[in-house]
Amino acid sequence: MAEDDQATDLENLARVSGSDKAFGITPQGFVPKPLARLLDEKKAAAQVLFGSDVDLTAGSTLRKILEIIALEEARTWVHLGLSYEDTRVSTAVGDALSRLGAELGLPRPHHRATGKVTLKLADALAPDVPEVEIERGTRLLTTGGQDYFLDESATLTNSGQQATVAVKAVAPGPEFNADPHHVDQDGTTPGRISRFNPADPRTVHRLARTGGVEAVTIEHTTATGGGELYWSDSRYRDLLLAHPRNVWSPETMRITAALVPGVRQVLVKDLFGGLDINQPIFGSFSFLERLFSQERSLGDPTFFTVLVAPDEGAIWEGTGQLRDQVAAALDQVRPVGIAPKIEQAQQVSVGLNCKISVDGLPIPVGLPEAVKVSPEAIALKSRILDRVRRRVLTLGIGEPVRYSEVLWAVMEEPGVVDARDLRLRRFPRRLPSVPLDGPEVPQEAQELEPLQDVEISPTEIALLVDSLEDIVIV
Repeated sequence: MAEDDQATDLENLARVSGSDKAFGITPQGFVPKPLARLLDEKKAAAQVLFGSDVDLTAGSTLRKILEIIALEEARTWVHLGLSYEDTRVSTAVGDALSRLGAELGLPRPHHRATGKVTLKLADALAPDVPEVEIERGTRLLTTGGQDYFLDESATLTNSGQQATVAVKAVAPGPEFNADPHHVDQDGTTPGRISRFNPADPRTVHRLARTGGVEAVTIEHTTATGGGELYWSDSRYRDLLLAHPRNVWSPETMRITAALVPGVRQVLVKDLFGGLDINQPIFGSFSFLERLFSQERSLGDPTFFTVLVAPDEGAIWEGTGQLRDQVAAALDQVRPVGIAPKIEQAQQVSVGLNCKISVDGLPIPVGLPEAVKVSPEAIALKSRILDRVRRRVLTLGIGEPVRYSEVLWAVMEEPGVVDARDLRLRRFPRRLPSVPLDGPEVPQEAQELEPLQDVEISPTEIALLVDSLEDIVIV
């Protein structure tokens, strides 16, 4: 009978907390027992087993044994808590988060490989061609056919006939790490970036005016890397939490299209509910003067519109290019019998002019022309433009470029103590709400007033045009 009472006392001791606080899995999450509580339970159990007069002072042997047992149990509680957190997307980390993502059908994505190449003029430029400008986003190809694009612009002249620029793979993954020194069985180097992509319209049109693609050669000597790296836990967790758990929904279409390599932003609109995004003039005309929307075709199988903003290095049209890739991805999740209408968002070029003052930076002092071309000044202005660009790239379709955010990005650069006369530019300029007198659309850039934001229509997205000459160090 005494043994039964003793067992009952031990069971009650294990179930009841002295602070009336629940431990383990609770509505608030997993709550581990603290070490002090575990030690109190061990001391109480010892008194039940050995009597209330047992020696549990700090120097007793039994007390030391109980402390070691309590410490090991505390470690067990910690591991139980970690195991519980690894079962939830909001708290899992590392391999546990990857396993949860794989169960949801979204394996942890890879980063895109990055590296450097050198662009060189094959011959001296003709007198009527002062420079060759190669835009950011220009597509390149390796000997084996892997796609890369320029991650920064370059300008080649007779006085500066070469430039080292950053490149980035179009698609993520370790298979796109390009090693120019790797020789395959045929004796070729498939990982060497060696030519411009002939399918890129920027290459065809711009270089054709300056002597063709043969006027610029590509030298690739260092292997690209980073494609074997995975997304960080925080970025991957945001993707998993945002991914819808159902199908045939606008959010499913948006996430699916956004995961296609080369897609920057996606906007999904149901034409039968909400505003018609095919009418960019909405909000800028009188309903009594113009039709709100044209009649819909009853035989058109398109029931929703997917507006896609490509990356700078994406090619929209063409077999197997971004438009076809988005359509193939949406075919896997779209409703049966309902086809999407995939449209490209119009890119609006945004620039800035400003004068900055610096302190504590090794900017040379002298004539403005000499300061402007110094390597220190060029590096500073490049960092400022990179900050502004990263901010602009986070903007969604139809989201304006705010003057205050651009000013904040400029002032956030270490060493910049003042920014004055900041003005934003927009190209093409925003069309007026009244009909134009002539049939032509203005092609010059629109210089905005101080403190004025760059307004973006619902079918447009902003893209920063970097120009080092527009930032003046005073």
